[in-house]
This record gives sequence, C-alpha cells and structure tokens, in this order.
Amino acid sequence: MLNRFQGWRERGWSPVDASTYATAWQRYGGSVATHPLVIERLADLAGIPVRYLAWQPQGEVKAAIATWGRDLALSKDVLKRNDKKGLFDLGNAELILPAAVDAQAPLRHRARYLSALNESRFSGLKLQAEQLAMARTPEELSKKFRYNQRRELRLLEEAGGVVRAVSEFSSVELAAMYCDLFQRRWGFPATGAARMAEVIELLRDLLIGSVIFLNDAPIAIQLVYRVEAAEWISVEYVNGGVDPETREFSPGSVLSFLNTQSAWEHARALGKPLRFSFGRADREYKDRWCNPVPVFTV
Repeated sequence: MLNRFQGWRERGWSPVDASTYATAWQRYGGSVATHPLVIERLADLAGIPVRYLAWQPQGEVKAAIATWGRDLALSKDVLKRNDKKGLFDLGNAELILPAAVDAQAPLRHRARYLSALNESRFSGLKLQAEQLAMARTPEELSKKFRYNQRRELRLLEEAGGVVRAVSEFSSVELAAMYCDLFQRRWGFPATGAARMAEVIELLRDLLIGSVIFLNDAPIAIQLVYRVEAAEWISVEYVNGGVDPETREFSPGSVLSFLNTQSAWEHARALGKPLRFSFGRADREYKDRWCNPVPVFTV
C-alpha cells in the first residue's frame, strides 16, 4: 500500500514498466544519467529496484521518470543510505528527463543538477546555487588556444607520445589505467575503484575517447560516456587521471582537446547539438573549456 508521502509525490503519475520509460526517452530525449540502459544496469548492480512513473494526461505519456523511493534513480544519497556509497561514478551528471516540451509535469522527487532543458517540461524546479560546466563549441575557443592545443599534441607526439582509442582496450585494462592515473593525479582512490572494471563493462557501448601513451605507458585517460537522443547528443565527462610526472606535455589538456573535438565532429556529422558536460563548474581548468550553465534542483 502506498504510504501518504509516496501518494503525495506520485499524485498524477502512474507506475509503468521499463520499456514505457525507454520509449519516452527515445521520443523526448534525455542525458547519459537518465538513459534507460544506464539506469537499468547500474540499478541492477546496486541491487536497488527502480520504480518507473509516467505523466499521462489524456492517456498519452508526456513525461517519464525513474525513481528510487523519494529520489530519482541512481541518486548518490540513496546509494549512501543503502551502504553502497561510491559504488559507481557518474560525477555530477547533467539530468535531462524525458518529457514533451510543454508537459509541465509536477516533479516532486528529489534531484540535483537538473538541466535547464527541463524547465518548461516540469514544474516544481528551483534554481540551484551551483552551475554545470558545458563545453564550448570549437569556434568559441580562441584561435590562440586551439593553436596551443595542437602544438602541445605535436610536441607530445614528437617525444614519442601515442594516442589510442578506448575501444582498443578491455574494460579491465581501462579500469586499471584509470584507477592508477587517478590515484597518481589526486592522491586518493577513484570513486567506484573496486567495481570500476564491472561498471565500464556495463556501460561499454557508451564509452568514447582516447588514452594517451608515452614510452608505452598510459599517461592520460578520461571516463567519457555518450548517448544520442532524438534532438541532441549528451556527453558526460565523469573524471580523468594523468601522470603528474609528464606535466610538461600537458597530457590532460591535450586529451580534453582531442575528446571534445571528436565529440563535436560526431555531433555535427549527425546534425545535432552537443551537450558535453564537464560536471560541476568548480575548477579553474574547466573555465578554459566550458561555459557555466544554470541547473535546477527539487
């Protein structure tokens, strides 16, 4: 039986199955962290069942959400409450929920980093103090900046650096490189390190980007996931690792250049806008690559 609070939260919404949610996502769009495959596989890994809800005035699905109790699915708070803190890492991901542009569905489940794209689609959103960092278009980066990035890449290659696609490596290899380089860069273990290979394998089809090697050793890697929605491409740059001993070559910056440029090329080839999120706008290096954008909370 629904408790009183659940009844209040879900007022006007009705339970649906995963395939109804997936159909709504394909129709109305979403982001990496709301993608049906991401939700299904990571919720399964966490062992926390998902309750899918649809907003269907006049019997037509106008919006859909995936929930964990009073929060949206994959919430860090719910993981924490279930003693699963840090089980997987999606960073502070941009949340775009599948909904018709004019849905105005009442959102009463707790969430943060809700994209401004949700604004006309849902009611109940409040502007959040923090912002997200969204990658600028190549044209928004100065000619000097782009020239310097290409120069750094050339110097790295002249020193024996090699760029290899993530698709060349197994999930176990990628996890090992990422966890090692993250630890070296930050001095503490990566979130989700214990299950990293498993998570990468679950989301393997969405992983994009490259790994930079120098003298046959990996020196820079980023966890970047991409999904294609009906009207845009959503890319989430979760985090990265670099070997601090190779700082003279700026491998992290070179990799950001390579990964963002290839993502722009891919999106433009499909004729779709790109939403390449660097997560929370909280570090100086993100200012060089991104524009801060407003986000919302419930």
